[in-house]
Amino acid sequence: MLLGEILVQKGFVTEPEVQAALDEQQEQSSSRRLGQLLLERGGITEYMLLEALGQQFSIEVIHHVDDHMLDPELVGQIPVDWSRSHELLPIRLNGKVSVLTSDPMAISDQDNVGNLLGVEPIPILAPSTVILKSIEHCYYQKTDSTQDLINELETTSRAESNIIPQSQDLLRIADHAPVVQLVNLILLEALKSGASDIHMEPLEDRLRVRCRIDGNLYEQPSPPKHLAAALISRLKVMGQLDIAEKRLPQDGTARVHVGARDIDIRISTVPVAEGERLVLRLLNRNTTLRPLQELGMSSHMLETFQRLLKEPHGIIWVTGPTGSGKTTTLYSALQELDTQNVNVLTIEDPVEYQLSNIGQIGVKPKIGLTFSMGLRHILRQDPDIILVGETRDLETAEIVIRASLTGHLVFSTLHTNDAANAVVRLIDMGVEPYLVASSSRASLAQRLVRQLCSHCKVSAPLEEELALLGPAAKKLEGEDVCKPKGCPDCLGGYKGRIAIFEILLINEDMVNTIRAGMSPSKLKQKAIDAGMKTLLDDGLDKVVKGLTSIDEVMRVTK
Repeated sequence: MLLGEILVQKGFVTEPEVQAALDEQQEQSSSRRLGQLLLERGGITEYMLLEALGQQFSIEVIHHVDDHMLDPELVGQIPVDWSRSHELLPIRLNGKVSVLTSDPMAISDQDNVGNLLGVEPIPILAPSTVILKSIEHCYYQKTDSTQDLINELETTSRAESNIIPQSQDLLRIADHAPVVQLVNLILLEALKSGASDIHMEPLEDRLRVRCRIDGNLYEQPSPPKHLAAALISRLKVMGQLDIAEKRLPQDGTARVHVGARDIDIRISTVPVAEGERLVLRLLNRNTTLRPLQELGMSSHMLETFQRLLKEPHGIIWVTGPTGSGKTTTLYSALQELDTQNVNVLTIEDPVEYQLSNIGQIGVKPKIGLTFSMGLRHILRQDPDIILVGETRDLETAEIVIRASLTGHLVFSTLHTNDAANAVVRLIDMGVEPYLVASSSRASLAQRLVRQLCSHCKVSAPLEEELALLGPAAKKLEGEDVCKPKGCPDCLGGYKGRIAIFEILLINEDMVNTIRAGMSPSKLKQKAIDAGMKTLLDDGLDKVVKGLTSIDEVMRVTK
């Protein structure tokens, strides 16, 4: 039966619509098929067309590809660009090798896939969007090993290690020169493991590569020493840095792709005794930001923080060391705001995530765009809410405070050990205590602790750890506390991270305390007496819930 007859029989189109498409095809001597013309006219959807084609050619149609159907080994011989351009992907379905296609008449392309695989695959129809998404997912799962490539390169001569500029798509590994392949594999494996940073450290006998995963550094396979200069030069080329300058530190940025995903990389180089040391910060632009409810705040703390977000003016300080999740918390907070009816502007260094309905400014010190300068201009943009990535100096602090006192709600970060020290840090910068007291609404301190792997955590007696906790150990009396064990699904018994928090509210009583110039310890004790839960308290609550271990809480709270 012809395609038009099937479409009419199924009630997808009428006979006059089919005839009009056929007349257009004949008048224009068009090579476009009937199905394409009907799609362009809006008479049918892609799903309708696939269902009709499936009946016409007696081919199964699927609209969803599950992970168990994907087999990265099947695509080992097929370049990712060819698979994308022809919209073909071999899969396993019901124990047999099949090939996904949106065009049942692309017989020669299917034969090419069969020749590479050594079997005759069964064609399966699927929508183009489903096929392309499955291609990215399958090639991302490929087990190209950095160690295997390093073993091959061990025998490569120095003359063969030339750098050849190539596409920045990390999935196109096979298309690249050896050094570029190695760089791409290092980046791809780091992204797969969820690393936030990659360290490349030249030593006397090798180039050490380490990835920071869940806050800890883990060593990776070391590339051959003779490739160190070529690898570093390749990364400097990607970051548009001067490859001839090896005596001075340099900073740059690069962007790579993993299929349809964009990954920004901040590259920092410093000269060391054995060459140049590189650190790469990996920033996934398409990362889904976590809702405030998923950060790990207790119900009472979450309610308190959400109430603070409704304040008409004042400053909310978020404090903690580098890498403690301050930016993620602030971005989650911004998502809680009604950005349709208020003007929200941010100034950051750098802009790590793209937020909708929010104006984001990236600091550029080389051209004079600093936090203080940018903040002055933000105040002329009629903002309701302002986010300042970091308050680093007196000038920025004074503008932030002035903005809050003139009717703006301001969020900013400080590098301090706890919530109480945020107040002292501002006074140490030179801000008058009465200004700190009158402008601040709250100080939120946080840390990130590694989560126990749900597959292998075990209950165990913890006499030594409890002894170190002192009076705080009372919280754990009679509780079933877990420890890490380690399994193939995690790293040393931990997988992922969760935040612990403390919130110091600047109420009227606390305002008077700040103005009186109390020390941080007395300020903190006053907040505890008023009901504040400390970082340690919040951490031990998560220990009781089996989310983390005592060791982790003690590590980050000292």
